[in-house]
Amino acid sequence: MTTLQTRRAGGDKKVRLALTTVAAVVLLVLVVLGARWLRGTDGAQDFLTRYTGHSALPAGAPVGLPAWLGWQHFLNGFFLLLIVRTGWQVRTTTRPAAYWTRNNKGLIRTKGTPKKISLDLWLHLSLDALWVLNGIVFMVLLFATNQWMRIVPTSWDIIPNAASAMLQYASFNWPLESGWVNYNALQVLAYFVTVFVAAPLALISGLRMSPAWPKNTALNKLYPIEVARALHLPVMFYFVAFMAVHVTLVLTTGALQNLNHMYAGRTDDSWLGVGIFAVSLAVMVAAWFMARPLFLRSIASLTGRVSR
Repeated sequence: MTTLQTRRAGGDKKVRLALTTVAAVVLLVLVVLGARWLRGTDGAQDFLTRYTGHSALPAGAPVGLPAWLGWQHFLNGFFLLLIVRTGWQVRTTTRPAAYWTRNNKGLIRTKGTPKKISLDLWLHLSLDALWVLNGIVFMVLLFATNQWMRIVPTSWDIIPNAASAMLQYASFNWPLESGWVNYNALQVLAYFVTVFVAAPLALISGLRMSPAWPKNTALNKLYPIEVARALHLPVMFYFVAFMAVHVTLVLTTGALQNLNHMYAGRTDDSWLGVGIFAVSLAVMVAAWFMARPLFLRSIASLTGRVSR
């Protein structure tokens, strides 16, 4: 490709990006205007009165958020942030800066020469393993403390209540927040899909694509790698969208109280949650910049050989 063609291609990408941005803004404005018009109708007013946006919780549902949930929230966010980063690097990097080859000794041995993978993929797989381990702990605690009742739909009225909450969000007249006691129905559905649908899909598709998956097995015909690849990228985009919307709503619907709920396990107007969030954010930023060969080589060398 000539220099002129490269410049034209770059210019076309900028034009498409600008047009996409304008279209997204126009669509958002139309949605907001349509929602505000709809809320002014008698039918919508009756619907919002009947379905406030919150479904009743089962008897015995816990009130408040325990301390372990705050730690889990941070660890899940930390791992997902780096998993998305390294996953995108694996997908887009054509010439990795370093490679890792597992030591073929110890408890785990394989026949033949161990496969060499990029250092980005090594980090991605390592983070995946930690994320899965953290997820197992999360699931055990979720059901042991009955916190599952807060994020699993238990009544069909979750559907109209979710529609009510969506209409309230879209009209910028947002539903009253009572996350310490009961999430609104749209939040419940989002958390349920994230924990019980998106996370398992990320696991089973990532496992199928990893070097650890056995090469010669009858299961490969039932679960082709092409299916896993078709699932894995959309799931990644879902997590990115979820995190973006989640952070935006946390900061715009009462940041002080929300951060106290999520990080400090308390419901008041203190600044403890903000302080913990600031520290966790600093840790994430530091990990983001340290996730490169200069810092990773010494860690990766503990379990394998790192080469350029």
